[in-house]
Amino acid sequence: MTTVTSPLAGRAIGLAAVPDPVFAGSMVGPGTAIDPVREPGPVVSPLGGLVVSIHPHAFVIMDDEGHGILTHLGIDTVQLNGEGFEVLVKKGDSVERGQPVIRWDPAAVEAAGMSPICPVVALEASAEQLHDVAETGFVAGGGALFSWG
Repeated sequence: MTTVTSPLAGRAIGLAAVPDPVFAGSMVGPGTAIDPVREPGPVVSPLGGLVVSIHPHAFVIMDDEGHGILTHLGIDTVQLNGEGFEVLVKKGDSVERGQPVIRWDPAAVEAAGMSPICPVVALEASAEQLHDVAETGFVAGGGALFSWG
């Protein structure tokens, strides 16, 4: 069983409440989302593993068991072309759970007219494979979001 932890602090919300039909419909995969506190800071790895994809607004970490977790920082933030994001790792790096991956400012994303909500999605998984999914309440950075397995 793999435990996926929150990459940042905020209020957990179900994917169905994400203001993007692709995430809300779980088309990328099952998971949950975080409505982050509006403070600049790091976004950390939700599990230990390998950085298999990294963009200023999103990243994928894959653990040794082949579980890939997508963390997407805000909705439609690809339109910012990396402005306001600082990437701290590169593709191919090994990271530990809780290691900073990207720095950003959710308030700046919101000020730019975009939602700062962050989907955290289990790639190539079914909803039945996830357990104890956090969909309500405050979650601290590093707090449990869901278990996979």
